[in-house]
Amino acid sequence: MDAIHQIGEASVNDVLDRLSDPPSYSSIRTMMRLLEKKGFLRHRREGMKYVYRPTEAPEKARRSALQHLLKTFFGGSAGDAVAAVLDLSGDRISPEELDRLARLIEEARKQGR
Repeated sequence: MDAIHQIGEASVNDVLDRLSDPPSYSSIRTMMRLLEKKGFLRHRREGMKYVYRPTEAPEKARRSALQHLLKTFFGGSAGDAVAAVLDLSGDRISPEELDRLARLIEEARKQGR
């Protein structure tokens, strides 16, 4: 999805060209068909190939994926998800990132979220 969002629209070969360690052509084609079936992509025919484009803006797609992740793995708890990210990150989170997180938490409190 990232590759397609970056380009705007892409064929299977376009996606393959953008991946550093790509799977097979047929794997990419299958994934793009599944993403289309789920409503994330749509295609048009251009000569002998299909050209896919996203159905949602990247931010909306990220938000939807994150909501699904929260619901599926964290019972809808943003706090549990953040705690898991912090646990995984260990000491790789910079003081600046921690300050940013603290500001975001404070803004959420002020807004009653």
